Amino acid sequence: MNSLLHITNGDVFTNKLQTLNIPGEIITWREMLCEGKTESNVGTESFWKTRFEYLNKNYKVSKAVFIEKTLKEYRSLCNHKSEDQIVLWFDNDLFCQINLLAVVSWLKTHRKYAEISLVTYNKTKTTDLSTLSEDKLLALYKKKIVLTQDDIEYADYVWQLYCSDNPIRLENLSDFKNYNFKHLENSIQAHLRRFPSIKNGLNEMETKMLQLAVDKKSSSKNVYLKTLLQNQGVLGFSDTQYNKAINRLKPLYKSFNPVKLTEKGLEILKGETSYYSCIQENDVYLGGALKYNFLYNTNTNRILKL
Repeated sequence: MNSLLHITNGDVFTNKLQTLNIPGEIITWREMLCEGKTESNVGTESFWKTRFEYLNKNYKVSKAVFIEKTLKEYRSLCNHKSEDQIVLWFDNDLFCQINLLAVVSWLKTHRKYAEISLVTYNKTKTTDLSTLSEDKLLALYKKKIVLTQDDIEYADYVWQLYCSDNPIRLENLSDFKNYNFKHLENSIQAHLRRFPSIKNGLNEMETKMLQLAVDKKSSSKNVYLKTLLQNQGVLGFSDTQYNKAINRLKPLYKSFNPVKLTEKGLEILKGETSYYSCIQENDVYLGGALKYNFLYNTNTNRILKL
């Protein structure tokens, strides 16, 4: 009988999967590779060193927590060598799709003998697997897609481009529909819109944050955070990422109880001035590219290198 290994997108879904009557071991991929510098050589000492440095600096993740939460689970994945069927459970948002690319890239190198399947769903609207009923999950599991060698090679190729220092190469991808990753194109497009725009120096997410501050007039920061999470589209971020973004844009907020923008914040939102000259972050990475070395032209939907 074939042996089975499941790789999930996070602890919440792992807990849910454990309640289903599906055989196999479960590994949780505990990373957020959509943020911070990434290296293409997934799982190497250099890769994990780079990831720890980012998480430690930006989210105060201690070495002990990083080892316990992330590295131990990764080592467990390395030790699962006997399973010849591997099932991937990842959502269709940017957060999960970037993690998915990295996992497939690792499997391409380290599990060449295994049949790799992907559990996915057709809805383009972001829906967390963890929110679906057991019956729905079982139905999706029965319809899981076996990835071809071409699929695996393509995911690895896109991952290499994501980790390169030039996002323009990602922009030129046009053959997504030839492969079994139904939501990857939307995620890559959303990723490119995370570079600052020519219009005001903020990216799409940051501009939307200011717009929602004006439109929703949230009574408190907590209400505002909830609004941001509900209106984020395909990003798949948590309040952790949004709190960090709010702190980054703090000079543009007059108050948080209620949420109001400063005059400069309003001018930037209208495109009357740019925040770009105010940004001092020279070491912020999106994948392998420096965020502020590129601009996004919202009129042409093209990336420009500075």
